[in-house]
Amino acid sequence: MVDRIQQDNNPRKTKFTFEEAVDVWLRRWSGQLIHEIAAAYVINSGRVSDVLNEVTHRGSKAAAAARRPA
Repeated sequence: MVDRIQQDNNPRKTKFTFEEAVDVWLRRWSGQLIHEIAAAYVINSGRVSDVLNEVTHRGSKAAAAARRPA
């Protein structure tokens, strides 16, 4: 007999906040790959690309640069 599939009703993240977008930049500059960042946030990698291509959260790159350790 086949086991019943249990549906996962946990909401998935579909958007980044500005602070998360800043963190995306910091993670990327530290060497993390896009799919690794997406996995950490449980979000589609396209949303990470949107941040890195400045389609969403414009200004997050400058904010991240200001917080980036020297």
